[in-house]
Amino acid sequence: MNDNKEFWRDLALKSMCAAGFLCFSGAAAADQFGVQLAAGTADHHVRKLDLGFVWDPNLTWWQIGDWHFSLVGEAHAAWWHTDEGNVHDNIGEFGVTPVVRFIRGTGWFRPYVELGVGVRLITHPRESTDFTMSTAFQFADMAGAGVAFGEHQHYQVGYRFQHLSNASIKEPNPGINFHQIYVQYNF
Repeated sequence: MNDNKEFWRDLALKSMCAAGFLCFSGAAAADQFGVQLAAGTADHHVRKLDLGFVWDPNLTWWQIGDWHFSLVGEAHAAWWHTDEGNVHDNIGEFGVTPVVRFIRGTGWFRPYVELGVGVRLITHPRESTDFTMSTAFQFADMAGAGVAFGEHQHYQVGYRFQHLSNASIKEPNPGINFHQIYVQYNF
């Protein structure tokens, strides 16, 4: 029974990831794409490595001087590792996040601040006998700051604070907080 449950959960995760990546690739014919690599830490001795695919459809609004708001879409696949995990040492995380940025519009060096709220699926909600996220489905909200730079803004670096929790869909709902540094290359 447990093997059957894991089979369906793994199939659902893979299907959601494939659908997300297809939507991102099919929706953008001439838009800018990027690849993001992030590393971070959280409480409970969790370390995270995150691979993100970024889609910038060039949606901007509300010009304030040389600054404006923009919308960016991100799809993520991440790996968590914990030394505290006496149940699961390694956990996968998959999801999507729309990100709103307030960014400088011109110049070689363009700083920004960003906010985003997305959804995630984790492969194992129980990390240890003392810590469980209760559900595989999680909401992921984040706030960060960074800078795009280069002649065509091909490069970005930044910091993000990210909180994952199930919004009390099921108790306990301790959530987990990540501090992440990321680098990104835009095509």
